[in-house]
Amino acid sequence: MAEWVDEGLQPLAERIAGALGADLIGHEIAKGELALTVRRDAIVGVLTYLRDDDACKFGALMDVCGVDWPAKPERFEVVYNLLSMRHNRRIRVKLTTDENTPVPSAVGVFPSAGWFERETWDMYGVFFADHPDLRRILTDYGFEGHPLRKDFPLTGHVEVRYDAEQRRVVYERVKLTQDFRSFDFLSPWEGLGLNQLGEPKAPLPGDEKAKGQ
Repeated sequence: MAEWVDEGLQPLAERIAGALGADLIGHEIAKGELALTVRRDAIVGVLTYLRDDDACKFGALMDVCGVDWPAKPERFEVVYNLLSMRHNRRIRVKLTTDENTPVPSAVGVFPSAGWFERETWDMYGVFFADHPDLRRILTDYGFEGHPLRKDFPLTGHVEVRYDAEQRRVVYERVKLTQDFRSFDFLSPWEGLGLNQLGEPKAPLPGDEKAKGQ
């Protein structure tokens, strides 16, 4: 079965490129969708154009998310996924930033960006300038770090437990020193370990119940 191809994507890409000019760094058509890479400071104008232009009418912001590329000077990509219900078409807009450079907030163009940008801030630490309420949304307000960064330790920075004596939840520093951990599933600390025949060295919990059957 032949894959359906939206013949209108290439003319749309050319129209957008002509309208955005230097604000558009590049574009590509892949898997039936048009993806734009734009200048960070131009994102508000780009989203406004994509929302209002008659050939675009991308009136629904479906998501704002982050991607972490630690080896790049601007390690973060911020990705905006838009939907045009009028034209039954999607578009992806991307920009790059680093740990210290803010990205203009899109709340003025799409109010739904408020929660999406809070999530991107919480998970990646990307700061959105002029956001009306940029707080954590998935982790606790006192949480340390940003969990979806590639360099975030697997065990986190703090651990949470309930203290019966204090009758409250307490936060404690994680005592395991861990920068980059490689899991060895043959280790007795991380798995059962296998003998030369490939069998577990120790029985699995619950196996003892089957001995008398």
